[in-house]
This record gives sequence, structure tokens and C-alpha cells, in this order.
Amino acid sequence: MVNIDDIDRRILTELQRDAALSVDALGEKVGLSRNACWRRVKALESAGVITARVALLDAKKLGLGLMVYLQVRAAAHDADWLEKFARATTAIPEIQGVYRMTGDLDYLIRARVADMDDYDRLYQTLIARVPMGDVSASFVMEEIKETTALAL
Repeated sequence: MVNIDDIDRRILTELQRDAALSVDALGEKVGLSRNACWRRVKALESAGVITARVALLDAKKLGLGLMVYLQVRAAAHDADWLEKFARATTAIPEIQGVYRMTGDLDYLIRARVADMDDYDRLYQTLIARVPMGDVSASFVMEEIKETTALAL
């Protein structure tokens, strides 16, 4: 864990809201000079606290209106299967997140697709690349809250 102070928290909060802020505008918002703000941002990047600056896109407007969560039970519990599973899931661009879980299922996959036909193509691609013990899917009907911002 990296120690950050209140000014760093304010910088990170503002960047989570708008990563396109200029250093001048960011400095104004957090009460620092341009140079002091730039040094703080660079230090946060060097420490690995800021890992990337990205644009958030509207999936529906881009024709990717269906979010799906796939619950996966592994076909095997060995290093070879895990490596194959990791390679397969990271290579499929529709898959946005893969998480190893506790409890009844082994993995949870989050993906964005256009529709049910597109989901079926994703499913067929995944099972062709790696054997699965069991796969079930849940489809998001309504997004009540979706954020990438961390509570600082």
C-alpha cells in the first residue's frame, strides 16, 4: 500500500472524474501550482497508484448493449487448465473482467456483447478454447450503478 495525503486524494478524485483535465485546471481544483501538481501526479504514476488514463465509452451507443456475467466451474484444478483458461479469456476482447472466486463457482467473467446471438458466439469461442466443467450466464436487465471510481 502506498501512503497518500489529502492533496493526493483530491488529485486522484478529480482525475477519476475527468482524466483529461490539464495540469493547470487540476492544480486549480486542488489548490496547487501547476508544477507542484505535475510533480504529485508524476509521483502517483511512478508509485503505480495511477495505472492508466482512459476514456469511458457508452456501450449501448456503440452497439454493445448486453452485459453478461458468466459463472464458471473449472473442468480441472491444475496449473495447465488455469494457464489455458487465462490465455483464452484474456484473448477475447468482449471479456472485460475475469475473477477467481470463493464459494460454489470458480470464476466470474464479465463481458459486453451486442445481443444474444453475439453472446452465443462468445460462449462458443470460449468453450472451443478451454474445456469447462459448467458455465451459466446471467444477463443484466438494468444498470443501476456503474462506476470505475474508487471511494477515497
